[in-house]
Amino acid sequence: MSVLDQAAFLAVPGRYQLQAAIAAVHAQAATATETDWPRIALLYDRLLALAPSPVVALNRAVAVSMARGPAEALVLVDDLAAMGDLDDYYLLHSTRGELLRRLGRRGEAADAFERAAALSSNAAERQFLERRKAQLAD
Repeated sequence: MSVLDQAAFLAVPGRYQLQAAIAAVHAQAATATETDWPRIALLYDRLLALAPSPVVALNRAVAVSMARGPAEALVLVDDLAAMGDLDDYYLLHSTRGELLRRLGRRGEAADAFERAAALSSNAAERQFLERRKAQLAD
């Protein structure tokens, strides 16, 4: 067991130990599909309990989508969207778009990608999101 693994599962790990453990799990996987998503979701559960924030909750939803599927994660993302704290955060809308796309809800996904692109201040990210939206029209 690595030092990061040990730190993540101490009786009272701090947020930095949890963040490091999440990064370590990502780093240990050769590809996204080989990533231990259930473990990452568990670590985000613990991080959210320790240091709650809308961004941590959004990251947790992404891990949940990979571990348990887009339908469960979409409920989490929609709950976050309803709170309004991340309404101007393009990653909320791009995450929602991706979940909707994976669920076959193309029109809603296109709308979410459009909103994300409009909010992004980075030209490369905006182009990526616009391409994602265009792919849904095919």
